[in-house]
Amino acid sequence: MPAGPEAASSKKNHGPPDLSPPPLLLHVFPTFVPGGAQMRTVRLMAELGDGVRHAVLSLDGEQDAASLVPDTVSLELLPSFPKAGTLTTARRLRALFRERRPDLVLTYNWGALDAVLAARLPPGFATIHHEDGFGPDEAAGFKRRRVLARRIALRGVKAVVVPSHTLEELALDTWKLPARIVRRIPNGVRTERFPPADGNAGLRSELGIDAEAFVVGFVGHLRREKNPMRFLESFALLAEQPSVPSPHALVLGTGAEGAALRERTLALGLSDRVHLVGHREDTPRYYRAMDAFCISSDTEQMPVALLEAMSAELPTVATDVGDIRRILPSSASEYLVDPGEAKAAELLARGLAKLASDRNLRAHLGRDNRARVREAYSFDAMVDAYRALFESSLQARA
Repeated sequence: MPAGPEAASSKKNHGPPDLSPPPLLLHVFPTFVPGGAQMRTVRLMAELGDGVRHAVLSLDGEQDAASLVPDTVSLELLPSFPKAGTLTTARRLRALFRERRPDLVLTYNWGALDAVLAARLPPGFATIHHEDGFGPDEAAGFKRRRVLARRIALRGVKAVVVPSHTLEELALDTWKLPARIVRRIPNGVRTERFPPADGNAGLRSELGIDAEAFVVGFVGHLRREKNPMRFLESFALLAEQPSVPSPHALVLGTGAEGAALRERTLALGLSDRVHLVGHREDTPRYYRAMDAFCISSDTEQMPVALLEAMSAELPTVATDVGDIRRILPSSASEYLVDPGEAKAAELLARGLAKLASDRNLRAHLGRDNRARVREAYSFDAMVDAYRALFESSLQARA
């Protein structure tokens, strides 16, 4: 169809093509190693595509998670700063922001609060702060200094993103943040990536695990707040029970507690039954080899590993922390343990023993778990929520 006068006029009025680069998102992490917030960010980078550029500053210099970012993502790794006090670090961060002029500054957890303060200094940069949980020093209570610092620093940001109801309540009631800036975006996973556990005879054979053995899994960064030692203690108690012959433990993860966990495994004489396989990208393969999943943490909010295990139809025994009770279906409530209980490891072992003795019960709880994730924790819903938040913040900045 030939173009009419209006079309010709429209073409004549077109200006030169927009050659400005895509918006720059500058992420500031206390550390950029594979963990909950880091892995979520890696997946979001892949979903956001080439419409944005990313730069990552890891304050401790650790950048292992960068190897997991797809090559299609525009990513620049920035050099870390020498260790210094808050004011010195904030000045260095301010200089970095003025040099790079990011369209959005994205900060993560308490360890990056200096970056929030630096971004608020003139000329000011739009900031979205993320809070995913706490370290071992705040597992039992919150430090007043940190509460006050968050109250002051976070009032000037575009949004404070939290994954859990527990953190949302904390942000509103304890940090006294305005409701308009607090955004709860639950973590999500693609259930189709995690086929139902079927024993994975091939992997069990590789690891020297009998096809009929009861296998309990632990997946997470081996840090003190995850309390992998409690998991090992509960497994040792499980292994002593005659009703559960030759159980095995499958531990995925690396971290500061790894060496101590290995030493303790040797001391307990469980090296042939506790398989410390380190960090793994092909986690669905390992979930398939498990019969049950265990979380032994002192503090959690909304662990992605739990959603993955639930997607794989694994029944779960866990400490009752963060949003875990809300995440799991009601059928799993009797398998939750108070981490403050003196016999917490024994109670975890008791729940695992009950699951080990009843295959039908495991199947029933597993199906409930997968259905719950599909209903409430969609990966696409999470991505859509983040995309909308980033786009609205960029438009407001423009």
